[in-house]
Amino acid sequence: MLLLVGAALAAPIVGVTVVWQAQLDEKVDARLKWEATRLRTFAQTRVQPDGKPYTDGASLLGEFLRENIPNRDETFFSIVDGQAHLRSASEPPIRLDTDPAVIRQLSSVKSNTKTAVGWIDSPVGKVRYGIVPVKVAGDTRDVRLVVLEFRDRQLDEEREVAKMLLVTGFGALVCAGLASWLVAGRILAPIRLVRQTAARIGESDLTQRLDVRGDDDVAALAHTFNNMLDRLERAFTTQRRFLDEVGHELRTPITVVRGHLELMENGAGDWAMEWDVTRALVVDELDRMSRIVDDLLLLAKAERPDFLTVGETNLTDLIVDVVAKARALGDRHWRVAAVSEATVLVDGQRLTQGLIQLAANAVRHTLDGDLIEMGSAVREGRILLWVRDTGPGVGPVDRERIFGRFVQAGRVTSPAQAGTGIGLGLAIVREIAQAHGGTAWVEDAETGGARFVLDLPAYFPWQRGHHATDSDSGGRGRNRLLRRKGPAEQRVRDGSRQ
Repeated sequence: MLLLVGAALAAPIVGVTVVWQAQLDEKVDARLKWEATRLRTFAQTRVQPDGKPYTDGASLLGEFLRENIPNRDETFFSIVDGQAHLRSASEPPIRLDTDPAVIRQLSSVKSNTKTAVGWIDSPVGKVRYGIVPVKVAGDTRDVRLVVLEFRDRQLDEEREVAKMLLVTGFGALVCAGLASWLVAGRILAPIRLVRQTAARIGESDLTQRLDVRGDDDVAALAHTFNNMLDRLERAFTTQRRFLDEVGHELRTPITVVRGHLELMENGAGDWAMEWDVTRALVVDELDRMSRIVDDLLLLAKAERPDFLTVGETNLTDLIVDVVAKARALGDRHWRVAAVSEATVLVDGQRLTQGLIQLAANAVRHTLDGDLIEMGSAVREGRILLWVRDTGPGVGPVDRERIFGRFVQAGRVTSPAQAGTGIGLGLAIVREIAQAHGGTAWVEDAETGGARFVLDLPAYFPWQRGHHATDSDSGGRGRNRLLRRKGPAEQRVRDGSRQ
């Protein structure tokens, strides 16, 4: 910054100095020509006191030098046959007419009728000279008028101005440097804070955050950094929770399997009978472990941005297909309730997976022949998918808690389903709903029992391509569609099919 400001200050000062010098040289040459013109005019119009014209050049120049007073930084004198003759009355900065070397140099300059100009060096700097030959009829001597312009003396004023500009510019440069240092320090302070915070963050401490102030680009950087830390903390927390849950849930079946195998090894009881019982128990526990692992992996994958594969899905076909698949879960009275004929943009496979989980949950809490129905609707830009059963329902205290991991509430009504649940089904349902930008809840059904609902935002095929990344209430990033209301949404019709 200092180099840039210094260059910006120095460039015009140097440029102005160069221009001043060039203009001064032009003025000096113009002054020499003007003095030569004045001498020629004087020679043509001036006569001696007796009225007769001058007969020798030296007398003519003597009269000219007496009448013409040079400026402060110039002087006139005459040379006759190589010798200094007369000088103007004013005192010059330095007497060059008394310097033999200068007289010889000026006398040797060839000059016929035109003014000869050139440069000579002197103790006071460069001097511009002009030599005007004086020819008078009948006078054979070499008579010359020498006009000296002390250019460097005239340039001193401009140099003083340039020095003053340089001093002023240097002061401005110092002030600009201090101001830039302070401003840059304030601007870069949040960036240094980002670096320091990143250095303090360890694998066991991801709670450090930046204090975001203002709304400039640096504040946006700090906000982005905090969001990145939020994602990292959630990822580590999810990983840690996943490992804890896997360890806790798998420890029990492994202990059971090990205990029965040890009993077989000790030979307790009838070996053949113990083998059959132990084999059945081991297979059952291994199946349970496999379900736990599959469900935990599914929940872990729900944190990833590629969890959903969005496509066009007809809600009527979705409900009919899920009911057909759910019939194998138990001998219940399965029914399709009111369904929407709308085609929406969702992940049909994930929604099928979630509805099957709800159906399995309904089977565990109902008896043979009880009613389980499914339906769908599109209302006010929302998709509603539900599973209703005629079981004992869910108490108000447990309605939110049961969507947590490894949480089971209420008793299992169906004897065939006793011991089959592991408390992950409803957690998977909520994860699928949240991945779509929606949620899941349970309420009392009007005819008794429980009604589990998936509430999702409605996006239609004509909105395809309007994607954005948003965050749910917990801050986790989700792939969502930007919803835009339009006439097509009003044309979605809700129908029913039994």
